[in-house]
Amino acid sequence: MAFTFFKRTKQPVSNLLEMVPLLRPHLGVVESDEGKVTLLLPRTSWLERQSVRILKQPAWIKVHLDELGSIVVSHCNGKHTVFEIASALKEKFGEKVEPLHPRLSKYLEILEANGWLTWLEAEDDVGQQTARG
Repeated sequence: MAFTFFKRTKQPVSNLLEMVPLLRPHLGVVESDEGKVTLLLPRTSWLERQSVRILKQPAWIKVHLDELGSIVVSHCNGKHTVFEIASALKEKFGEKVEPLHPRLSKYLEILEANGWLTWLEAEDDVGQQTARG
């Protein structure tokens, strides 16, 4: 009996600082006068839709973000790299955000795990961005 081993193809390694985060289009973003952001998540599952219809629950879940999260989410528009977001945080908050890069990468990881974020690769030579995730 012969064993066949499949060779895994390696994913190309991307530098997180060069990647461009983009919020998913189904999310609503509301910015308050104080500069804090609230994410509006639609209730889309069958059970959630029934609770909206029958129990008169709100059609959106509101997620209120703090100052740091508000700046990160407001920069996740497909125009700023993670490095640029980190620079904006460092400029506004200084030493309060240290350790900056591990915190920022974990926060973006959580946004992605919740399905709120997708990634664009940095612009290639042709000037087009490709979506990932």
